[in-house]
Amino acid sequence: MKTMTLHISGMSCAACANNIDRILKNLDGVITAEVNFGTEKVRLTLDESKRSFDQIADALKQSGFTLHPPQEDEAAAVAQRKAQEMESLRRRFVWSAIFTIPLTVFAMIPMFLMEAGLTWIPYNLDPMNFPAANMIIQTLLTAPVLIVNRRLFRDGFRTLFGGHPNMDSLIAKGTTVAVAYSLYLAVQTLFFGAHYMPYYEVAAVILTLVVLGKYLEAKTKGKTSEAIQKLMGLAPKTAKIVRDGREIECPIEEVAVGAVIVVRPGEKMPVDGLVLSGETAVDESMLTGESMPVHKRVGDKIIGASINKNGSIQYRATKVGKDTVLSQIIQLVEQAQTSKAPIARLADIISGYFVHVVIAIALLSGLAWLLSGAGLGFSLRILISILVIACPCALGLATPTAIMVGTGKGAEHGILIKSGEALETAHKIKTVVLDKTGTITEGNPHVTDILTWGACGEDALLRLAAAAETRSEHPLGEAIVALGRKKFDILPEPEAFRSITGEGVEATVAGKDILIGNARLMDNRGVAVTAYTADSDRLAYEGKTPIYVAVDETLAGIIAVADVIKPTSRAAVKQLQSMGIDVVMLTGDNRRTAEAIAREAGIDQVFADVLPQDKAAHIKNLQAQSEKVAMVGDGINDAVALVQADVGIAIGSGTDIAMESAKIVLMGGDLMGVASAIYLSKRTLRNIKQNLFWAFAYNVLGIPIAMGLLYLLFGGPLMSPMIAALAMSFSSVSLLLNVLRLKKMKLAI
Repeated sequence: MKTMTLHISGMSCAACANNIDRILKNLDGVITAEVNFGTEKVRLTLDESKRSFDQIADALKQSGFTLHPPQEDEAAAVAQRKAQEMESLRRRFVWSAIFTIPLTVFAMIPMFLMEAGLTWIPYNLDPMNFPAANMIIQTLLTAPVLIVNRRLFRDGFRTLFGGHPNMDSLIAKGTTVAVAYSLYLAVQTLFFGAHYMPYYEVAAVILTLVVLGKYLEAKTKGKTSEAIQKLMGLAPKTAKIVRDGREIECPIEEVAVGAVIVVRPGEKMPVDGLVLSGETAVDESMLTGESMPVHKRVGDKIIGASINKNGSIQYRATKVGKDTVLSQIIQLVEQAQTSKAPIARLADIISGYFVHVVIAIALLSGLAWLLSGAGLGFSLRILISILVIACPCALGLATPTAIMVGTGKGAEHGILIKSGEALETAHKIKTVVLDKTGTITEGNPHVTDILTWGACGEDALLRLAAAAETRSEHPLGEAIVALGRKKFDILPEPEAFRSITGEGVEATVAGKDILIGNARLMDNRGVAVTAYTADSDRLAYEGKTPIYVAVDETLAGIIAVADVIKPTSRAAVKQLQSMGIDVVMLTGDNRRTAEAIAREAGIDQVFADVLPQDKAAHIKNLQAQSEKVAMVGDGINDAVALVQADVGIAIGSGTDIAMESAKIVLMGGDLMGVASAIYLSKRTLRNIKQNLFWAFAYNVLGIPIAMGLLYLLFGGPLMSPMIAALAMSFSSVSLLLNVLRLKKMKLAI
């Protein structure tokens, strides 16, 4: 099986997407197919042993749709096709307008002047004086408009006769009726001496306005996918690599895994890698949403497309091409924009039947007015107005375009939402469950307190302890060494060292015997610690690990080490609680430490001493008590719980397994991203509901007016088919403008 996301052209409305969906799902070998009208893409999973890409493309081509094969630079290919399509629409509009404007002036102005009782109409423009010439001129001016827009008629009638009519079918049918009736009137005028006013200008104006609407729609819709274009534009085109001892510049496509890359201040990192030499600060804000530059030294990870700020470094490429973090982000955003939210199902169901219902309503309304004695011209005007105004474009654009902008906005702030379903579900979250280590806390132990007694001061105690721990591999010892190396240029080399499992270490530093460890180690070596139990207990209550340090068999002090909470964790918890969301901590750590961290973070409910395999069960219990539950984690032991939750949210600094298991990924390590993701979901869903309301309201109000309800009840006005075309075109554009308001949304709540 193979899954791919492909660009598809030829869709004019949501009915087209439903038609494509039906065709694909009836093909043997197509496992799943998800068509998105807003993005003009289809996500396919197929068994290539049963059905090839060419066979699928041929099946769609018979229905008037073009499935484009995958290309190396897919984004550039899609952008080029869309640019060509927009240019084609622009040309069609210009040529249509060139002939429609004089046609409208020639047909309408004399009629308006006559109805106003004005007698100064030029003799040679008066259709009553030269009806035959007038009819010929209007016919000749209409013909180019029909020719320029012949594709609309071809596609419209093909889908109509195929039993799956779309927007083009409604327009084609309405304008064909107007032109056919006008031709009938032309024959009567030219050969039988009758004086009739044709409906040519109605057909021409409708076609011109429809093309204008499609052009504006395509142009506005292009702005909804700017996030993807911005992400694709982040990657540099070239890289400076070291080859045979020389620094050369090459296209980024030629950079291979293992290549040594040189980056100077102000330049972008071409690909992902690990720092080999040098130190610098790196701006990763365009990928993670973190505004502060990140300090990088030897061994640290580099993310491609991030910006080197102030130092020159060399780093080894570890991921290139489609494996880089940037490429994976783009893939996730594209996948989310192609997927459908559950709320879109209602629109899909309605649009699947909508065109059939509209055609039936139009025919019945026209026939009813004709039978009532209103006249053929009046009845045709009703029929054409209904067909034109009821195109389901706005209905089809309501959901996918909002999802495009919402997921794109999230990506700009380091929030990767993997699907439309995750985006919709997030706004319903009532409980957020937080893992402790690496999620609420930094994930790395730090020295928090240094207590000393006797003649040994803080600096002296830290220097001796850090020197003694340099040969230790314990995380707590590494935290002491890290602070020692930060404060002192050089640490003394221990003259002797021994690690004592479960207790601590002993060493000789600068001729002094050093013991570092827990109370058991001190008791075993006869070092009295009873007098300092209160200090030790206080530190433990605060969630810190007290480490005793003895110098020459006398207790010299206590160094406390803890995994401190992130600077924004407390504010993030408070923000979630202010949104009416319950916050719970779920951790495998001991209860005393967990409760201390929870107090500091402002969390009331804590589940501690939870084994990795039991985390999912706790999530399930919370789901039984709450509507929707989100799990936030970063480790391998969180993966099952992330899948069990209604929305799994992975901290991007965590493991790949956690990120793959989650439905939302926060590229930065800031918990404020959780509140931002939920807020983004609320705003996007509100926008979708607004769009669906106005799309439904537009048709609910527009169709009865086009049927002549106001004329029937109050004697007027009767909707003109040209006004119907204008309303139909700009309903989609106004909806898209509403969607684009999401781009101005601020996620810093």
